[in-house]
Amino acid sequence: MTFDDLTYKVNGLAMKIHRFLGNGFQEVIYQRCLAIELHRNNIDFLREKEQDIYYDGILVGTRRADFVIQNDIIVELKAVINLEDVHLAQAKNYVKAYDKQIGLLINFGAPSLQIKKVYNAKYHPKDQE
Repeated sequence: MTFDDLTYKVNGLAMKIHRFLGNGFQEVIYQRCLAIELHRNNIDFLREKEQDIYYDGILVGTRRADFVIQNDIIVELKAVINLEDVHLAQAKNYVKAYDKQIGLLINFGAPSLQIKKVYNAKYHPKDQE
């Protein structure tokens, strides 16, 4: 499945969840629902995968993305009224920290589902080393 196919599928699953639940729940509820839908659709994923964060070669902490889908796409969920720049920055930082080409920022908290696709301009495919 291509990146476009996979992101399209995840977007559709998110829409299904939002249509059913609407907005107003805590983020963890939407995380659990997305995990159910990914599993039902035979899409491999890791939830809350921890990643080391380095500064100048020194480990300074860890972060957890909500989902890593098929080891290729980072998915960060929110349940806020409006997405803000800080949410977009977080999603962009995750695709860089995990060295993935693409990510999705999905907000279930707004009356209409919000989805932003983010790209890693510094992506470095492992097979080209």
